[in-house]
Formats: sequence, C-alpha cells, structure tokens
Amino acid sequence: MKNKVTNIISWLVIIVILILAFNFYKSNNFNDFVRSELNLHTSDFKRDNKVKYSKSSSYKINSEELNDATFYKKVKVQKNTPYKVTCMVKTENVIAENDISGVGAQISIIGTTEKSTAITGTQDWQKIEMIFNSKNREEVDIGFRLGGYLGKSTGTAWFSDFTLSEGTHTENEDWKFACFIFENTDVVMDDKEIKISMTDNDIYEIKDTIKRFETTAYELSQKSMTADCDVYKISNPITKLTYDEEFGYFVASEDIEDSIKDIISKNDYDHIFAIIRLGNDEYMDDIEINDWIGLRIYGLLWHRIFKYKITKFF
Repeated sequence: MKNKVTNIISWLVIIVILILAFNFYKSNNFNDFVRSELNLHTSDFKRDNKVKYSKSSSYKINSEELNDATFYKKVKVQKNTPYKVTCMVKTENVIAENDISGVGAQISIIGTTEKSTAITGTQDWQKIEMIFNSKNREEVDIGFRLGGYLGKSTGTAWFSDFTLSEGTHTENEDWKFACFIFENTDVVMDDKEIKISMTDNDIYEIKDTIKRFETTAYELSQKSMTADCDVYKISNPITKLTYDEEFGYFVASEDIEDSIKDIISKNDYDHIFAIIRLGNDEYMDDIEINDWIGLRIYGLLWHRIFKYKITKFF
C-alpha cells in the first residue's frame, strides 16, 4: 500500500513537472525569431496564450522602461521584387519618448529606415502592413518592434498572424493619387516660432496644377494611363520639421503620418503627394531649404502596380 501511494505521488510530481515545462515552452517558444533590445535585459518577451487574435499564442513585448525591443527573423527574398508584410497588433499604454509618430508598435526591416506605421496608446487588434522592395538584397531581417529606429518607447504590444506576400506586376494603368495640401506650418526653430500659411490663391494654383497633371498623364501616355487625383486640405498645422545636413529642413514621413494615415487606410492609393509651404518672404532666411527632397510614407501605400500573392507565413 505504501509503495502504491509513493508511486501515485511520484507520477503526480512528474505530471506537474511536465505541465510546468510545457507551459514554459509555450511561453518562450518564438519559432526561430531572434529577440533583440537596445537596452539589454530591459524588456520582457513572451508568448501570450490569454491575449491573442487567433488560435495561436500572440507574441508579446512589454517595456516598463524606455527601450527599443524587437523580435525578428531572417527571410530570403528575390532581388528587385516588391513584398508586403502584414500582422495584427494590439497595444496597451504604448508611449513614445518624444513626439515623433514613427515610434511605437510596428513592423520594420532591421538595420534600415523601412517601417510600417507605428501604433501608440491603448488600441484593440488592428492590421498593419509594410511594403518594401528587396532591391539588390537576397535576405532581410523582418522585425516586429516596440520602439523604432527613431527612438524608444514604453508599454505593451501583442503581435499575431504574420504574413509575407510577394508581388508581381499587373497591367492596371488606372492610377489613383492622394494629394494632401497642408495649409499651415507652425514650428519652433532655434527658440523662434515660425508660422506660415497658404493663401487662397496658393491653393487655387495647386489645384489647377493637379488638374493639369491629370490631363498631361493621359495625353503623354497616349490615352493608355489615367491619373485620378483626390485632393485633401489639411488645416492642422505641421508642427515639426526634420533636418538633414545635405538637404536642410524638410517634412519627413513621420512629421505628417498622423495627419493622413486615417485617410490612406480607408482608400486604395498608388501614390501620395504632400504639398507644403516651407517659406515666404519673411522666413526664407530662417528656414534652410534646398531645392527638394523626396518624401516616402513607409507602410501607408498599397502599390496597385503590383498584385500580391501570399507565399510565406511566419
């Protein structure tokens, strides 16, 4: 009888150990993802079986202190090919260390500035995407990140349902453009407040130029391409300019992302035009502006010149 009780107790202990080991495995199995932190041993990485979007456990990053934390996987790609990465993300109390909108829960390619839109605050599950071209690369490190190359953040983010899609060319030649006219600029530079506004005549001339662009695209393509432009006036001022030693001050994607992402997410655009006044007679000497610089809105565009086929799952 004593031996029987001992055997039962032994089996119970073994079962408990196996359950604990299995739960530990489920919480720490990242399926070949590499975990990385700017400040080591600051953030907590877990697989969460309670907060999840689908049947599989979500990937959770929690940063009580400011950090740039990510888990990433090396993925093989074809050269000069468009790709789209998507995932579902949920956030809780995500706060960036500064006002840059490019910091938060996001998708990114490690070691580059290529990224999706960044989610902050407390928000329920939503889909985010990042579109990139492989160029001359044969592999990239795709990361799911709390923070960003622009700065650190605190809070908690859950990531789930990762997909990687490869693009192929399509014959669609009906192009849609989003043209955002930013009416006001209100920035502080070197302790000096600079306010610049477009006039009604400025806006009239811009709209007229956009109309002529639509006509020119149709005529130069010998009626094989159409350019359909939707014009949006943004009254909320731009409050930050980015500085580059080569180009001077310019408006980076992070400076306007919050103002346009809701419109972009609800529409299917091929390209974005951001039209901004950065100088007038009063401030031309105060804002160093060279001829022009290209503006790319990472992760906000679905390029209809490509169609995407899901080829891999993470």
